[in-house]
Amino acid sequence: MNQTIPGTVFLIGAGPGDPELITLKGQRLLGECDVIVFDNLVPAEIIISLPAMAEKIYVGKKAADHALPQDEINQLLVDLARQGKTVARLKGADPLIFGRGGEEAAHLKKSNIPFEIVPGVSAAIGAAAYSGIPCTDRNLASHVTFATGHKASDKLKSSVPWERLAQLDNGTLVIYMGVGEVAGIVEKLSSSGMNSDTPAAVIERGTMPGQRTFATTLGQLVSVVAEQNVKPPSLFVIGNTVTLKNQIEWFGITPLHGKRVMVLRPADQAQDLYQRLRQLGAEVLPYPTIATRETIDETGWKDMSGLKSDNRWLLFTSENGVRYFIEQYIDRFGDLRPLALYRIAAVGFGTARALRDFGFEADFVPGKATVAQLAVELCEAHKMTGAEVVRVQGNLSDSTVYDTLSAAGARVVNLTTYETYHPEWPVGFLERLLERPPELILFTSGSTARGLVEALDKDMLNQTVSGATLVSIGPSTSDMIRSFGLHPTVEATTHSIPGMIEAILKHFNIDQGD
Repeated sequence: MNQTIPGTVFLIGAGPGDPELITLKGQRLLGECDVIVFDNLVPAEIIISLPAMAEKIYVGKKAADHALPQDEINQLLVDLARQGKTVARLKGADPLIFGRGGEEAAHLKKSNIPFEIVPGVSAAIGAAAYSGIPCTDRNLASHVTFATGHKASDKLKSSVPWERLAQLDNGTLVIYMGVGEVAGIVEKLSSSGMNSDTPAAVIERGTMPGQRTFATTLGQLVSVVAEQNVKPPSLFVIGNTVTLKNQIEWFGITPLHGKRVMVLRPADQAQDLYQRLRQLGAEVLPYPTIATRETIDETGWKDMSGLKSDNRWLLFTSENGVRYFIEQYIDRFGDLRPLALYRIAAVGFGTARALRDFGFEADFVPGKATVAQLAVELCEAHKMTGAEVVRVQGNLSDSTVYDTLSAAGARVVNLTTYETYHPEWPVGFLERLLERPPELILFTSGSTARGLVEALDKDMLNQTVSGATLVSIGPSTSDMIRSFGLHPTVEATTHSIPGMIEAILKHFNIDQGD
């Protein structure tokens, strides 16, 4: 009887919130695994950027709300491995610091499943560093203690020896998961001898763009948590190193600090945009409402091969069209040099830049980045009578280009290289969105607007957009947004991703420098 050789389970720490804090090894393994089992606190950018072919299973946990009980998670990892799958168990921060990764590893070991542990930046180390608070200091703290403020569900009281921790001198105490228990923790530390003037800080959403840090004292900690409406995930840092915060804090001095920006662009095309927004301090909400996949148009390719005119054009109306066309052309012919027989038209800056990435320079770009204007201006600027035009398109393209160029005397070959569809968001993403709606929504095409409307019911859509600034990449996208009863506030003057960023900064009166 044949038995499947078990796959390996990798227990990977994703870091405390900033998606770039995952280790190189962890990032590599995510691209190689068949299944990714992930928690609630794993950064959304990491999840949305996972390989499309990988199976994704959400087992997120919040206080008193578990998508899957821990014993079932343990067994799930075993069952997946026994199917011969390579599994990434992706956990927030570090898997072995209050992450129950040790329990999962022990169960895998008991079940004879091979596994590896890939450490991550812990919440304590990451959040404290992003707040300018060292956990240790040569003069102020020679030791650090991590403690959990959350009681296990089967315990009536915490097993943390607060009385002993209150007596430790010249050290730093970092308390995880303590927001709901802060009053009791402070009372225990104070009654056990810790001075109420001991410096203390609470850090909410550490290392994330929306991070908030409040430096205070032990005696004022409870009132600060209440007055500032501090929510999980948060942690407390208690000790003299908190006094260094004002000297070395660095995080958060950015133009868009903490603003929640919803990006609807396909994830595989949005990495540069995610990064730029993060550099500006925004919290990226990656919610692609469209995605693309290759399609092969044998009729279009056959018709293109039969073109003989000396006046030939390739016409691109999207970055996707550029990418899929070039890839398919190379697959078919292996040599791009015959494309020198064509002049190239691009609908706008973004499409022209995509061409440039492949070594092509657009011969024509209209003054206004719309498909209709591209066709009209091309006919005005160049003789189209007898011209042969390959219109590279997706499945949602309309007949505007075909009709305008045909009327001008051109022969138009429609070549469909990709199709657009509306992807499903990972489990748990919708709840995250409605819990903390965006402050800005970036529409990079009309299709993204249609995708958002189709992804949400009326109430959810209203909840998502009601408090947000809607940002459009250009006029045709703005028209599509309005057709759904929504109202764009900002429209990019330069119809490109950099143009959108520029328009956002101008809208908020942010000096962009030289």
